[in-house]
Amino acid sequence: MKTTTWAKPGTFEQKWYVIDAEDYVLGRMASKIAMMLMGKHKPIYTPFIDTGDYIVVVNAAKVQYTGAKARGKKYNWHTGYMGGIKERTLSDYLEKDPTEVIILAVKRMLPKTKMGRAMLDKLKVYAGAEHPHAAQKPEKLEKEA
Repeated sequence: MKTTTWAKPGTFEQKWYVIDAEDYVLGRMASKIAMMLMGKHKPIYTPFIDTGDYIVVVNAAKVQYTGAKARGKKYNWHTGYMGGIKERTLSDYLEKDPTEVIILAVKRMLPKTKMGRAMLDKLKVYAGAEHPHAAQKPEKLEKEA
């Protein structure tokens, strides 16, 4: 009988990838990033070991949205106090910090555990085309047709 092999820490390689957000729609890009951060694209995926790769997103300010999301999409959260429900639209986020939209989209697709927060630390998002991670020699991730 063949047993399942689990990845052990230090026995696998974590690569660096660059994604140009200008080519993608927000939700489709976020789901692809979440899968890569979790390591589900690798044959050595192990649920309790962080086997995912590092992702650098550039041109976050130029990410595309479908429909009327720029005006109509609302993000809600609660402060924990009575009557403390807060709301902000997508256009408000884009004016303040366009990178926050991508981080929020990916964060909500990751596990809500310590390991999920560690996975989110491997995501680097930049509004412009420049990033300081050239020393890691990241591979450019092309959009699949």
